[in-house]
Amino acid sequence: QVQVVESGGGLVQPGGSLRLSCSTSGSIFSFHTMGWYRQAPGKQRDLVATITSGGSTNYADSVKGRFSISRDNAKNMVFLQMNSLKPEDTAVYYCNVRSYAAGTYWGQGTQVTVSS
Repeated sequence: QVQVVESGGGLVQPGGSLRLSCSTSGSIFSFHTMGWYRQAPGKQRDLVATITSGGSTNYADSVKGRFSISRDNAKNMVFLQMNSLKPEDTAVYYCNVRSYAAGTYWGQGTQVTVSS
């Protein structure tokens, strides 16, 4: 069974930066797509960014130019560098990993709070 664990969240002032990490374990399969989603209180979980095994990236319009997703295929990890953070970025951030062989898995989430 695949385990997915996020880390790196916390409290940051507007304009600040955070780097989220997502580690995976328990699968011999590689993940075709790895990504980050976020959910603010009272809202649905929304896509933030994804990255494929080939390195193709996709970002939500709200984070383009500010966030950067990357992955380490050898370690089966994915990262999210968040710069120029805004209060609107406050949410629980979830790591998602997907493969056709193993399915899709979610982490427990890590809280990101942007406030002065």
